[in-house]
Amino acid sequence: MPMWMNYAINRVRRTVMRPVHQFYESLLDLEVRRGLKPQHLGIVLDGNRRFARQNRMSHVVKGHQYGAEKLWEMLRWSHDMGIRVITIWIFSLDNFNREEDEVNGLFKLIEDKTLAWLKDPEIYEKRVRFRYSGRTELLPDSLQAAIRKAEEETAEHNDFILNIAIAYGGREEITDAFRRYMEEGQEKGLSLEEMKENISPEELGQHMYTSGLPEPDLIIRTSGELRLSGFLLWQSAYSEYYFTDVLWPDFRRIDFLRALRSYNKRKRRFGK
Repeated sequence: MPMWMNYAINRVRRTVMRPVHQFYESLLDLEVRRGLKPQHLGIVLDGNRRFARQNRMSHVVKGHQYGAEKLWEMLRWSHDMGIRVITIWIFSLDNFNREEDEVNGLFKLIEDKTLAWLKDPEIYEKRVRFRYSGRTELLPDSLQAAIRKAEEETAEHNDFILNIAIAYGGREEITDAFRRYMEEGQEKGLSLEEMKENISPEELGQHMYTSGLPEPDLIIRTSGELRLSGFLLWQSAYSEYYFTDVLWPDFRRIDFLRALRSYNKRKRRFGK
């Protein structure tokens, strides 16, 4: 079948099915609003590169651009549902090993989007606060400057918190937390024995990147991968997980609602 004909058939199919999807989405919306929603939502935004390749884009960074636009939609959906804390993973420490042009293109995209968001009145109307988690000192200077600007300009906002994991690794976060705990003990003049006596999950948790935030209730990973890859290792001990085959740029509000409905049906025991 010629490509143009396949495209035409798919377009007709989407047009015919749109009212059905809209009705189903409205039913899901009503169901989800009646149930319990996560206070803190974690999202692994996976599938941008595959999206670019499947759609024969000129460069994989194009897929990340679509993914960035989808993120803004997700923030609106979450705000509408009363979810007030979101942690997204946009760049891992392992991602530094990718092709140099992709890494540089992604850093430029993140920097541009960060500065563009700071000009958006909606950030200030919704009082969105930007937080960044990871070894940000490894990032390019200009991106570090954009991150500092975002954190400083929104520091007084607490209605909606967007925590962005960048240059992030779960094992490295725990390592860094322990290092900070030891450094703090030294600054206080504590002996090694005293630090050993004082250490506890609660004490170490205060040194995690997400200190001060609630632990994630629900973690979503897109693109069909059935693993967390180290995302929020410490914080996710009692989190619920939701995996979907949908690539991140293709993630729709109906997919978002399905994840929340799945969460509503879970009985959380917190290890009991």
